[in-house]
Amino acid sequence: MPVVWSDACLLHDPGGEIWVGVRTPAVETTERIEAIRAALLEGGARLVEAEPHEDEALLEVHDPGLVEYLRTVWGEWEAAGLPEDPGQDRVVPYVFAHPGLGSTLRVPAAVWAKPGFYAYDTMTLVGPGTWEAARAAADAALTAVDLVLEGEPFAYACTRPPGHHVTRTAFGGSCYLNSAAVAAASLRARVGGPVAVLDVDAHHGNGTQEIFRECSDVLTGSVHVDPGEGWFPHFVGFAEENDDANRNLLMAPGWGDEPWLGAVAELAAWARSHGVVALVVALGVDAAAADPESPLQVSAGGYREAGRLLGALGVSTVVVQEGGYHLESIGPLVLGALLGLEEGGS
Repeated sequence: MPVVWSDACLLHDPGGEIWVGVRTPAVETTERIEAIRAALLEGGARLVEAEPHEDEALLEVHDPGLVEYLRTVWGEWEAAGLPEDPGQDRVVPYVFAHPGLGSTLRVPAAVWAKPGFYAYDTMTLVGPGTWEAARAAADAALTAVDLVLEGEPFAYACTRPPGHHVTRTAFGGSCYLNSAAVAAASLRARVGGPVAVLDVDAHHGNGTQEIFRECSDVLTGSVHVDPGEGWFPHFVGFAEENDDANRNLLMAPGWGDEPWLGAVAELAAWARSHGVVALVVALGVDAAAADPESPLQVSAGGYREAGRLLGALGVSTVVVQEGGYHLESIGPLVLGALLGLEEGGS
């Protein structure tokens, strides 16, 4: 399986997270994809350099204002002198465009107020390399699309930052551009049939669900820890949001292989019943037992079997990296899932 890579994905350094008002160390770091790349290369993977693509692909799923904001915000933050006074070395919101303020909210004039118009949390900080890394991640996903449409059965985009929490107009959850959604929109335009985005990250793919909510030709399915048990994204990701083109399957804290694989199998069967001709897998491995960012207990064998279940759909498949934060296991977990995909498709 080709592994699409860009060194630019290493440029993003969030510099920490602000959680309940306290700056804490970042968990979404360069070491994550370096560990994945090392494991895949050891397993014999073929690296393919990400190719640049036009912004039109981003604008299929994101509002132009959000894209332009992400492109320019760090330069504006620096020009305003905010790294020196008050000494904030990353872009972080302080006031949010909450719908309770009114129905005609405007993009604010103040540089320090703009973040709260486009970001929905305080943990997703922007620094000097954030745009370049997020843009490269989208290019990697689009290059993976190109590869499967040229005949590869599978292609994997080894990217960071992740993307599945980004909606059409707002970013958060350590995500900036929704690379999985970008890939799905590109596939939809080029394959002439329905596409599915199946998200196995431990957290709900809320951004992808929102982007394609009104699209009957892009199915969105997510298996994730129950937000009602206190897990991000808290406000959405529940079963009552399900309809013919969207399916949320919730896991209780502590659940492991049996219920999780049952949910993955259910999503695969649902996609098959809708006649999908291409698939995007939003591959988070943070449902694993050792991962500190979720309470799920999926094993390495579980991830390999999930790959087999998804590979057995037998359709062109793009895999985009999402979460996974246990540095000792992230590489083998991703490798196992990708090997499972190939086994399922053989």
